Amino acid sequence: MGSPLKHDHHVGEDRHVVRDDASGEEVGVVKQQEVYAFDESRKIGVTGAVFLILNKMIGTGIFSTPSGIFQSTGSVGVALMLWVIGGVLTFCGMSVFLEFGLAIPRSGGEKNYLERAYKHPKYLATCVLASQMILLGFSSGNSLAFGRYILFASGSESPDGWTARGIGIAGATFAVGIHAITPKWGIRLFNVLGVFKVIVLLFIVFSGFAALAGRRRVPNPHNFDNAFRIEEGEGYGNGGVYGYATALLRIIYSYKGWENANYVVGELKNPRKTLAIAAPLAIGGVTILYVLANVAYFAAIPKTELATSEVIVAGVFFRNVFGNSAGARALPAFVAISNLGNVLAVSFAHARLNQELAKEGLLPFSTFWASNKPFNAPAAALFLHWIVTVIVLVAPPAGPAYNFITDLYTYPGAWINAFVGIGLLYLQWNKRENWTSPWHTYFPITILYVLANVFLCIVPFIPPTGSWTAEGYPYYVFPIVGVGVLLLGGVYWGFWTKIFPAIGGYKVVAERTYDEEGHEVIRYRKVSTKHGHSGPID
Repeated sequence: MGSPLKHDHHVGEDRHVVRDDASGEEVGVVKQQEVYAFDESRKIGVTGAVFLILNKMIGTGIFSTPSGIFQSTGSVGVALMLWVIGGVLTFCGMSVFLEFGLAIPRSGGEKNYLERAYKHPKYLATCVLASQMILLGFSSGNSLAFGRYILFASGSESPDGWTARGIGIAGATFAVGIHAITPKWGIRLFNVLGVFKVIVLLFIVFSGFAALAGRRRVPNPHNFDNAFRIEEGEGYGNGGVYGYATALLRIIYSYKGWENANYVVGELKNPRKTLAIAAPLAIGGVTILYVLANVAYFAAIPKTELATSEVIVAGVFFRNVFGNSAGARALPAFVAISNLGNVLAVSFAHARLNQELAKEGLLPFSTFWASNKPFNAPAAALFLHWIVTVIVLVAPPAGPAYNFITDLYTYPGAWINAFVGIGLLYLQWNKRENWTSPWHTYFPITILYVLANVFLCIVPFIPPTGSWTAEGYPYYVFPIVGVGVLLLGGVYWGFWTKIFPAIGGYKVVAERTYDEEGHEVIRYRKVSTKHGHSGPID
């Protein structure tokens, strides 16, 4: 074992030294210091937190995924029930995350929760999460839907071609740019768009009521006749257990965002109160709107048309209800703007998580990715998010890519969520952990959440009863890629904690402290590994 380390801070010098008590030799010197301070005008209250959650939840999913969900199930009633189940699972997840978030009121979300529950091997859980969040935590699906709806509003119904992807890249660039350069305006914009997208969704719901009353431009599709009958028609049904699992995955994708405020707890006003009010309020409202919006779609879109409409479900709905008038063409543009709000919310939150991972020294060139320069915003972390988003947008071959992108985005999260739930069970039942939180999640709720995520982890590997390439790619691609990315995090952990320190003889360690005003200060120390220390220092 190495000798104890002590810290000497020399007043008036911009350096922080770590010395070995036995030899007095200097073993650590500050390489860089970052102060993360946000004035109160930048902090987010209950209203802002509600809109932060709403903006990520109400994104592309509810306007796009109902097609793939019905395509997989072949039943109107089953599809609606899955949306209700998705809402229940979201509330279960919310409870788990609230217990963690109110006990550990720091930005970072799952990163903090996994570190608290899985302390050994140290940093392994964090590296696995980092791999998933950085490589698969993109805004590509939302950006692609933004491009598709812009084209649909202009009169084009082309598939996921390069034009739509180019527009998506432009949308992602705008979102990242405004958050990096004028962060206050970024927050204001997604608050405004949060109100806007709720209005759009309410408009769809009430238009659906009108369609149920017979006010539509197409014949009655009779979708609610014997609604729970499972059918196999042109382009839908016959998905088997695999179909139900992928349908539920896409519903989970549509609900994703309920955890968004947990990523930015450090930027909330009175975090415990804000989070406890905002999360249930936002999730409850969204769940009701989602179920009613699906009723609206089924009231106006025939089954075959719904199954083949892909991303532009809401656009087809508007056309069937209002015809091909200029006004009807303008409505998909409103959905596109709503999608842009989702890109703004996702990039805002995921960049903060990327930054938290960098603050811990987990990433190559961590001091760069953790920086708040030059506008006191995580510009570098936003840029990292943008890079991955663009790569995922342009990597798939030309053709339908939306379902693949959303499946790839959602699937690894099921593994992470399962481990978060298991971690909470461990903390609650192991008295030696001294776990306390202002919020308590009851055992059955956590068990349901864990089992649902385990189901979503395993079933995508089961072959569908129909075509193995119904989506344009083999069914096993997204689960294999998802698991591979998680395993890559484990490989990275081995190199970062074992191999690189052994080869280089030193490592950079992040030291997190708080100054007198409560601002977070991160110091990065170059520490020798030749004094009996190998791997991260406790």
